[in-house]
Amino acid sequence: MPRSFSLSKLGLTGVQVRDPRVISRAVLGLLLAANLGAAIWAFKPFGGSAEDLRRQEVALRGQLQELQLRLVKSKSLVDKVEKARTQGDQFLGKYVADRRTTFSGIEEEINKAAKESGIKRREASLVLDPIEGSDTLSMMTITAGFEGTYASLTKFVNLLDKSPRFLIIESMVAAPQQGGQTLNVTLKVDAFVKEPAGSAI
Repeated sequence: MPRSFSLSKLGLTGVQVRDPRVISRAVLGLLLAANLGAAIWAFKPFGGSAEDLRRQEVALRGQLQELQLRLVKSKSLVDKVEKARTQGDQFLGKYVADRRTTFSGIEEEINKAAKESGIKRREASLVLDPIEGSDTLSMMTITAGFEGTYASLTKFVNLLDKSPRFLIIESMVAAPQQGGQTLNVTLKVDAFVKEPAGSAI
């Protein structure tokens, strides 16, 4: 026969319990109440103090300002990228032409500048090199020889520099001829050209 149990230690003085199920339920109830108290203390489901709420508001406002600043910077970066792309397309459309038309155009430009400056054209060679990272652009290098005086050479280089085409004078080597003021000149001129996509260079 079960012995009686006094709940005086639990604050229930004067109550006698004979059924162990009642004791178990009481203990489980106390444990549940303790767990609920700990959860309320840890998670504060009903909100913190006014000071806690103010701190959270300040922190959230700071995060919002930071995100808005990032958004403005991202928009500015996108605008700059779009502007650069547009300007790059305009540059390529104006200064970069098909390989065949570029070669004939540069030849014509060099011959015209040589004639106007009074310099004599000699042999020429052409090299076409692919540009790393591009499937459609190549660098055309024309190496040409000339004969003329220092004054005519200066005028010739000036005319090439003012050319509407995008020409890059990579190098120029001048050597005087024996017994005169005539110079032998070797000139390297670079230009960008378009290649059809997938074509072999």
